[in-house]
Amino acid sequence: MRVFVTGATGVIGSAVVPELIEAGHQVFGLARSDATAASLAAAGAQVHRGSLDDLDSLRSAAAASDGVIHLAFVHDFVADHKGIFSDYEGAVRTDLHAVQTIGAALEGSGKPLVITSGTLMLTFFLPQGCLGTEKDVADAGAVAPRLASENVALALSQRGVRSSIVRLAPSVHDKRRGGFTEILIAIAREKGVSGYVGDGSNRWPAVHRLDAARLFRLALEKAPAGSVLHGVGEEGVPTRTIAEVIGRHLDLPVVSISPEDAGKHFRWLGPFSSVDNPTSSALTRELLGWQPVHPTLIQDLEDGHFF
Repeated sequence: MRVFVTGATGVIGSAVVPELIEAGHQVFGLARSDATAASLAAAGAQVHRGSLDDLDSLRSAAAASDGVIHLAFVHDFVADHKGIFSDYEGAVRTDLHAVQTIGAALEGSGKPLVITSGTLMLTFFLPQGCLGTEKDVADAGAVAPRLASENVALALSQRGVRSSIVRLAPSVHDKRRGGFTEILIAIAREKGVSGYVGDGSNRWPAVHRLDAARLFRLALEKAPAGSVLHGVGEEGVPTRTIAEVIGRHLDLPVVSISPEDAGKHFRWLGPFSSVDNPTSSALTRELLGWQPVHPTLIQDLEDGHFF
């Protein structure tokens, strides 16, 4: 296929592009800067100039493609000392408009559209600690970031688009990247302690970056219309276990942070620091034959490159 990829030079996209090319697909990626364009060209992809808020650019690229993988998300927002984002809602709106625009360009074509969400979205409409599955979909009244984009993608499956959603674990990792875990390391360095909330039994799912890239390719190639997929290699890693590995490698004390102090200690990560988000990918594995094979989060942390 000739595949249009947004976010093609990001943490996930930079693994998805070679995964697609090695499988025989032709890739052209969205580039909003000369540096991004150069990175795409070096990876063997073609360049499509534009940005997420340039809807005409998105529309023309989608129309010229055999399928789209939408990975990009605006990360220009910042958090203040209370952990409140300055324009996160704006970034969510931009994502929604991008999904709507790309979807409209593909409508009636039967072509695939794979969008990106996160397993943390499940915590907005499931009880704490409940094992989330691919069958869990929010109703129209649920309020949470990016759920609107999920609902648009699901609706597109009824309008001639082979749309699917990949919900990624909060810790997408390899030896040098760790998603939320990478932020925990930075906070531990700054605070002088490696912290977890309460007893640290709350769990974050995780997935290796290369396993996630393969899932996006499989979704593009064969996910049925309306599929919800989980990019989860491990259902849930206790946050205390993560904190203990960080503390050992940084030679820092490992301490419990009270729920009341979580916002002060973890700042913008505070609301997520105590979230229990166990998530299954059993249905995804069965549907697509996807099997994570790369190292676990703790294995990558123990490798030491983070430290």
